[in-house]
Amino acid sequence: MNDGHGNFNPPGPVVTIRGERIGLGPLQRVLIPALHRWFNNMATDRTQGDLPGPRTLERVTKWYEGRATDDDESVWFTIYALERGEPIGIVWLSDIDYHHRTAGFGISIGEDTARGKGYGTETTRLIIEYAFTTLGLRTVQLEVYSNNLAGLHAYQKAGFRAVGRRRECYRLGAQVHDEIIMEAVAE
Repeated sequence: MNDGHGNFNPPGPVVTIRGERIGLGPLQRVLIPALHRWFNNMATDRTQGDLPGPRTLERVTKWYEGRATDDDESVWFTIYALERGEPIGIVWLSDIDYHHRTAGFGISIGEDTARGKGYGTETTRLIIEYAFTTLGLRTVQLEVYSNNLAGLHAYQKAGFRAVGRRRECYRLGAQVHDEIIMEAVAE
């Protein structure tokens, strides 16, 4: 929609999956500026395992274009806070294997103001329900670093259990952290 001043204002989020406070919808090109801001936020980077440092708009656009044309082995969603209709992060299932009925899981709450409000837990529950009921998967796995206490808490509340650990495999500054492997099973 045009606001009369030549500016494009999207009509609101496209929501595919609706929870109580969270909506999940497709990645959209209009979200690239938000993705650019999130990917350059050190508070987000420290829990993702990415090499800390700036990411250009061109690099983020290329990342988006790769995800927008992904094959059937991954599913990407934008996370919206329904009350405000604003995008707050992304969530995905990767390495989807329909034969073995497994997938990987990842989430990133990009907006600082959206952290610590239970959005990550609700999003994780919605995606796990989608994986098990819509896609017919049996097991979803994730890896989380031991310094990501909020993530660990959200994953446990959503039904993930630790099944393994890689000791001291992630360094952030002078600190070394473990990688915890977790899974959720359809039961």
